[in-house]
Amino acid sequence: MLNQYTTMLKAYKFRLYPNDEQKNTFHQHFGAVRFVYNWALEQKIKVYETEKRTLSRFDLNKMLPGLKNENEWLKTSNSQSLQSASIDLESAFTKFFRENKGFPRFKSRKNLIQSFHVPQHYVINFKNNTIKLPKIGLVKAVLHRHFEGTLKTATVSMNSVGQFYISILVDDKKEIPTKQPFVEQTTVGIDVGLKHFATLSDGTKINNPKHLYNSSQKLSVLQRRLSRKLKGSSNRNKARKVVAKQHLKTSNQRKDFLHKLTSKLIRENQAIAIETLNIKGMLKNHCLAKSISDVSWSEFFRQLEYKAEWYGKTVLKIGRFEPSTKICSVCGYYNHKMTLSVREWECPDCKAVHDRDINAALNIKAFALQKQNLLTVGTTG
Repeated sequence: MLNQYTTMLKAYKFRLYPNDEQKNTFHQHFGAVRFVYNWALEQKIKVYETEKRTLSRFDLNKMLPGLKNENEWLKTSNSQSLQSASIDLESAFTKFFRENKGFPRFKSRKNLIQSFHVPQHYVINFKNNTIKLPKIGLVKAVLHRHFEGTLKTATVSMNSVGQFYISILVDDKKEIPTKQPFVEQTTVGIDVGLKHFATLSDGTKINNPKHLYNSSQKLSVLQRRLSRKLKGSSNRNKARKVVAKQHLKTSNQRKDFLHKLTSKLIRENQAIAIETLNIKGMLKNHCLAKSISDVSWSEFFRQLEYKAEWYGKTVLKIGRFEPSTKICSVCGYYNHKMTLSVREWECPDCKAVHDRDINAALNIKAFALQKQNLLTVGTTG
């Protein structure tokens, strides 16, 4: 989806260090927003089943004062945070109808990851490393990056190990740069895989770091320890946090790798050619699902697209059914006998010897530069 703004919106995430009283207030907000979300979902389902009509978020927000009168404890939370629950629900239904993401589900208090939105009346103080939040007060934060621009939305969240963060969306008022011109020499084709995370059309191969695989043995030990703990005990909760920390470490390693790689690719090339993949369908292969999830191709492509927009670069996509692997990049011969086990092959026509992945990257680049094969040009995240 193309960006609807003419200026750039950037998100910044900072760690929060609330005191015990503020932590309790955070949890009250989490619970209130979760309660309103579940109530709104229930109302939409009931009205549709009985009256065959749909409640909009505006209809739900008009009903909020009555709900707050019935549940006085909701008044301790910020009203705009409660109203944002209906916006999140409407977004969930939009994804259900347009993107086939699954019917919205009720939220559980047992979910370790919680969040709530903050209205625009918060104040950031970089000098004192504090953020003033409505109905919460001054919260200590690690403001490790400065920014300038108009503050938009903010979201306070808690991860699986009980750490608190705030994500702030900022409009820096800078115009989105125009796309820089590109030619064949300044374009790189990328073929993603499992043995090598990515193979570039210049012959460069980037190894798959296999973060989840490398931590799987330690995770197995920690999960066995967790399974032996008595349900509901404090020791089980401690063991659960240890497992969650290991998962978080793996996730952070993956994100760090992807950010460094995508930044390098965007910095060194004017255009990047990639192949559209049916990742959701590929995950149905139970033999490869764990490995495909670990490489996070979707996140890799998403980062390429929004960073390309930031720096005026171009992302070219070709269709998923283009035979990039089976075509000789030299003469165009189609090798219909190619199987997944073949890593190198010789073209019967021109006798060129191909590395499977490098040949695919070259073809992806060639297909993308042919305008009739372009699926998307410079899409955004």
